[in-house]
Amino acid sequence: FLDIGAKRADGYHEAVSIMHALMLHDVLRMKLAPGRGEGLSVDLSCVAREGLAMLDVPVESNIVAKAVRLLAEKLGRTADETVVACLEKHIPAEAGLGGGSSDAAAALLGAAHLWGVPADDPRIEEAARSLGADVAFFLHGGCACFTGVGDAYDHALAPMNGNVVLVKPEGGVSTAAAYRAFDEHPTAISEADREAALEAQRAADVPLRNNLVPVSEHLLPALVDIRLWASERADVQRVLMSGSGSAVFMQCATFADAGRRGAHARLVGACYHVWLGACGRGAEPLKFRQPDAFAKSKCYDSVYQSVADFLNGMHDGRMLAT
Repeated sequence: FLDIGAKRADGYHEAVSIMHALMLHDVLRMKLAPGRGEGLSVDLSCVAREGLAMLDVPVESNIVAKAVRLLAEKLGRTADETVVACLEKHIPAEAGLGGGSSDAAAALLGAAHLWGVPADDPRIEEAARSLGADVAFFLHGGCACFTGVGDAYDHALAPMNGNVVLVKPEGGVSTAAAYRAFDEHPTAISEADREAALEAQRAADVPLRNNLVPVSEHLLPALVDIRLWASERADVQRVLMSGSGSAVFMQCATFADAGRRGAHARLVGACYHVWLGACGRGAEPLKFRQPDAFAKSKCYDSVYQSVADFLNGMHDGRMLAT
């Protein structure tokens, strides 16, 4: 559920956002190394998976490096040291899946772990909120409602278990462009739906609404094709664009239904990127691998372990056990 409201004097928009963690995740590995005589250094490398394009972002501009440096600042940490990080990208950019935000949350928790700071230290949450409206959500996962500008925690909801297909067309939607277009052509969500979302205590009871859909579909017309195609499929229960796009998620009753729908999406859209997975209580925000002191992120935005072998098997006509 995403209800963008009026633009405030500070340039931000009022928002009600309900986010749910999925099983797709990037992987962030971190460790400490000797310093270079210049205080804190961040040595970051990135690897793109799932056919994603390599990130074309300077290290110091990457949100992972920003998160590490911001937490060090809030902790007053001045040690001469190097944080070595390797980011393995599975979540596509400009998809509305919170890939960058989940990476930032993982970097905060990973750095805190390496520095011996408890995961519940309030300075971690402060840093998360400074980095972005939805970064704080990815510190915890599950399902939660946020108000304010989408950064103020309102309440947790009972997560739901389900099977989901993510389909992303070629190209993306810039969040900034979507908000500019929304300011020119705003669309309101009904008060009844807004109240239902705010009062919901279970993810399953939240109405699927997103008032950025019209402007994002205008910016990227392929989103219309995906929505109409999914809406006509009997095995798709509900369909909605995620965030500002350009990923569209489809809920299916069974994993087999989701597998068939994912395979079919690949057939009808040669340029579509498809992920298959699930949402539910099993999604955990962060795992630590010992003894090498690397932190492995399972933060989501989003998110599912891609099962490309399953989809390729369906595409090739091979029978796979599920």
